[in-house]
Parts: sequence; C-alpha cells; structure tokens
Amino acid sequence: MMLPGPMALQGKIAVVTGADSGIGQAIAELFAQSGAHVCIAYHTDNDGAEETARRVQATGRKALVVRTDVADSAAVECLFRQVEDGLGVPDILVNNAGVGMGKKTPVAEIEDHQVEWVIRTNLLGPLFCARAFIRQRLRAGGGGRIVNISSVAQHLPTDGSAPYGMSKAGLGSFTRSLSVELAESKINVNGIAPGLIQTPMTQERLDDPEKREASFKEIPWHRAGQPEEIAGLALFLASDAADYVTGQTWVMDGGLTMNWGGA
Repeated sequence: MMLPGPMALQGKIAVVTGADSGIGQAIAELFAQSGAHVCIAYHTDNDGAEETARRVQATGRKALVVRTDVADSAAVECLFRQVEDGLGVPDILVNNAGVGMGKKTPVAEIEDHQVEWVIRTNLLGPLFCARAFIRQRLRAGGGGRIVNISSVAQHLPTDGSAPYGMSKAGLGSFTRSLSVELAESKINVNGIAPGLIQTPMTQERLDDPEKREASFKEIPWHRAGQPEEIAGLALFLASDAADYVTGQTWVMDGGLTMNWGGA
C-alpha cells in the first residue's frame, strides 16, 4: 500500500465537522501538518474550537472557525458558503460531528426528540454536509474526498441505544451508495468505524475502573484507541494514496468486532 507523504495534503482545503475535540481535533491538526488549510466546524465548544485553530495555525496553515449545527440544512449551506469565501472551494470533507444517546434507553421508553436529535445529527448531518460539498466540487470540475466517521455500532447490536446504531448503520449505507453515485466525478467516499477511542464522549467510562475493565475485556488489544490513530487513517483516505479506494468503511477497534460476545 502506498503511504501518504509528509505533505500529502499540500494546498488542499478541508472541512472537518466536530473539530473542537477528540477525533475531529486530531484530524484537523494532522491535516494541517500535512499541508491543508482547515475549516473547524463546531456546535457548542468554542474554547475547544479555538484550541484546534491554534494548533492548525501553529503549522503555518489557515484556520477558519465556524459555529454550525449540522442537523440544520440551512446552517450547513451557510457553513460551506463561509468556507468558499474564507478559504476557497474545499477539497476534503470529514463528517465527524456526532452525538450519543446519553444513558441507555429502551425503545419502548424513547421520546421522539431523542430519536430526532440522534438521527438528524449523525445521519442527516453528513448528508447535508455532503450535498453542499458535492455541489461545490461539481462546480469546480469534480474530484475530492469525503470521509465519514461512523462507529463499530454500525456492525454491532446497540441495545439501549437503538437510534445511535441505526444512525451509524445508515451512515455506512450512505457511504456505499454515495461512492457509486460520485465515481464518475472522481469524488472518493469512504468511512471509518472507530471502536472505543479516548475522547470526551468516552472519558467517563474510561475513568471508572469497573467500566473500563469491562470494556477492555471485550477488546483483544486491551486498551482504548487514541484520536491520533483515527486521524492517521483519515489522512490516508483523504490523500492521493487512497485514490483507488472508495465505498469502504474501515474498522479500527483493536479487534472488538472480531471478539464481540466471546470474551
């Protein structure tokens, strides 16, 4: 496999949603280190977004911070107009923004607003962002990269979090469908399905010794992954090294899906 060079994204423009912390922050920083200017899209954590911008700018690249709600199609259209005005037509889109269910809730007890919040953010958000990105890329003559950050939940049962699993399984299907639809326009579409990664969303579980041990028992590698590990795979998929790769979701989980239910 050809590996991306040290400046694999030289001169490229990337939009990374949910780039204020965790996986999104690591991706934005690595993309900048690899030569890309980055739009840091975030929803609520302004301090985190500004820290990501600081890291991007420390590499000598441009950073554009935009507060947006990916679940709102009008807000997404505004985001991509700001990217084009502030940085130029983007070459890369990383759909990373996502939310969890919070506490486990059986389907019989789920409220409508819980379902809509998760599905709109995790599934419709990537669709809205991809639509705006594709329109800009087609006007620019095609080409480009879309990387959807999914979850092993698209492959595994999610009892007590059914809408989350539905949203991630749907994102996997969207990745496959979109890759075929955009092949003639030479826009690659791929996904990454992380397992347990140490981020603000999972920190509470990792800080609890019992929960941490129960989680590690299911993972053959016996540890949580790091955001930088996901970022490395995202860099490959966003680079020319992955030109012949499209429609795939790459699982990065320390062996969790191979061991599910068998630990």
